[in-house]
Amino acid sequence: MTTLAAIRIFNRVVEAGSFSEAGRQLGVAPSSVSRQINELEDSLRTRLFQRSTRKLSLTEAGEIYYGRAIRIIAEVDEARLAVSQLDGTPTGVLRLNVPGSLSRRYLVPILIAFQRKYPGVEVVLLVTDQVMDMIEHRIDLTIRLGALSDSNLVARKISTCRRLLCASAGYLKRAGQLKLPDDLGHHNCLTFRSNAGSNVWKFKHKNGKASEVQVSGNLCSNDGESLVAAAVEGHGLILVPEWLVRDEIDSGSLIEALPAYTAVPGETPMYALYPLQRHLAPKVRAFIDFIIDSM
Repeated sequence: MTTLAAIRIFNRVVEAGSFSEAGRQLGVAPSSVSRQINELEDSLRTRLFQRSTRKLSLTEAGEIYYGRAIRIIAEVDEARLAVSQLDGTPTGVLRLNVPGSLSRRYLVPILIAFQRKYPGVEVVLLVTDQVMDMIEHRIDLTIRLGALSDSNLVARKISTCRRLLCASAGYLKRAGQLKLPDDLGHHNCLTFRSNAGSNVWKFKHKNGKASEVQVSGNLCSNDGESLVAAAVEGHGLILVPEWLVRDEIDSGSLIEALPAYTAVPGETPMYALYPLQRHLAPKVRAFIDFIIDSM
């Protein structure tokens, strides 16, 4: 008969990559881990792992079973939390997935303040601009910027931040002041993208008149902080969310260009994403509320 303990051991073996490493992490002998996996396979009447002296890998049945197993354990842990935390006190490990620039520039101080308020919460911060599978990586909460693609995740808007067109005073003096969006066609525009090419930037005047211009430049990047650093060095213009350049605007190392115009879209939304659950863990709910209040 399959037990939750056996499923947990199976999951740990998959994540650790070997029986011996799983045993070390669990504090049991590798032979005990192997026996539990053998009994699990016998009860399922199928092989879950391909075994060799060099590598341990999942069979097709193992891949299918692992996808279900991590959901089962997540449901059980969620149910345990829902019962054990009836008083609503946030505790336990909170696994967060956030973009790099947002984490470094903005989120870490909020995290520290959150843990001072809720010392029983241990945070595991997974910093990457890539979208991670929340179930596979046991992520409690993902924070994302911009428009969202359709998914089976619950999205709660945290805040919005206006988009600013910025450059250094030195660049504008050297390259020429901007008066109209069309002037951008003659400027070095640093764009947020992975491959070289051109972008279309759109603007709206205070009187409602809309404009769009195809921009290009000699530097593009998929890292916003790199573009900000280049703009501070006087290398060109950037169009980014305000939170990414707030410090530079305040210090005067960057200034807003075309202040009579608003970028279209004018704001970048920020969302908290989490899997659909019947009982949202207090640690997750508390952090969402805390970050909304902080912003």
